[in-house]
Amino acid sequence: MKKNLKDYSLAELENMIREMGHPAYRARQVAEWLFQKGAASFDEMTNIPRGLRESLSTAYAPGALQVLKKQVSGRGGTVKYLLGLADGQAVETVLMRYTYGLSACLSTQVGCRMGCRLCASAAGGKVRNLSPGEIYDQVLSVQRDTGERVSRIVLMGTGEPLDNLDNTLKFIYLVTAVYALNISMRHITLSTCGVVPGIEKLANLKLPLTLAVSLHAPEDGLRSNLLPINNRYPLGSLMEACRRYIETTGRRMTFEYALIAGVNDSREHATKLSKLLRGMLCHVNLIPFNRVPGKPYTATGPGTVQAFRQELERAGIRVTVRRRLGEDIDAACGQLRRRNISQSGD
Repeated sequence: MKKNLKDYSLAELENMIREMGHPAYRARQVAEWLFQKGAASFDEMTNIPRGLRESLSTAYAPGALQVLKKQVSGRGGTVKYLLGLADGQAVETVLMRYTYGLSACLSTQVGCRMGCRLCASAAGGKVRNLSPGEIYDQVLSVQRDTGERVSRIVLMGTGEPLDNLDNTLKFIYLVTAVYALNISMRHITLSTCGVVPGIEKLANLKLPLTLAVSLHAPEDGLRSNLLPINNRYPLGSLMEACRRYIETTGRRMTFEYALIAGVNDSREHATKLSKLLRGMLCHVNLIPFNRVPGKPYTATGPGTVQAFRQELERAGIRVTVRRRLGEDIDAACGQLRRRNISQSGD
């Protein structure tokens, strides 16, 4: 299988093209075709000499994902895509439409090995990491389908970004480059279930992105039951890493908390969460749980959601309640891919 040319930075393309006997400035032209215009074939690169296009095509592919399935929500303009990869695997990408523009929720792995019990992505485990170009191609797929520019990115789809940190970071550097889509790093959110070493590495890099931690419980016993990663990195070490991240970067951290009826949504849970986050530069995003077939969980009712929110706000914690998007289109990560696998008999 040919290598995805979008896996390479401008500097790497310059070295590659120079070794092929062509001037280095051609690399920027190729990069613009790949990363800005989303060329799906070398034939589209009309200002690139035929000899260079032929040389590139012998070992590389420009990269493009096939839309296998598309679900459009009747509420709020959310679109869920199942995108086919070159090796026959598939990943999910979600387009969310807001007043400020389009946001794309991207996957970083095929499957996931974190085993979170709230998520459909864990079914079948992790298959493989996505390359930087495969993550990038999800953005271009959304833009190609809508004819509109994506202005914000959420790394919150299938997979754990910090379990594929090198490729995720390279994608971030690519998508924010001036020769590419030039998306502000402040418009990128990276979500993790709590991989402490990855949080520490991000802190040292001091990138101005938003880090979101999926918390979902304010105590170790319950959190370990919902998110097995907590057995390896319990709340004590996780919160210590989060505080170091805030101190090192000066960035406000987001904590995601999916409210599940009768599981983690009591006033006592809210009080414990308030104590856990006391004094931190943070924001809590309360998420009405999206039902996953086969999971024994249901969403918390609106009244309980508001009571939980008020308890946190009384403790001085900033809170928002995420509006419900895509409930009618397999909203939870991994559902569309899992259904496709089941139907294909793989």
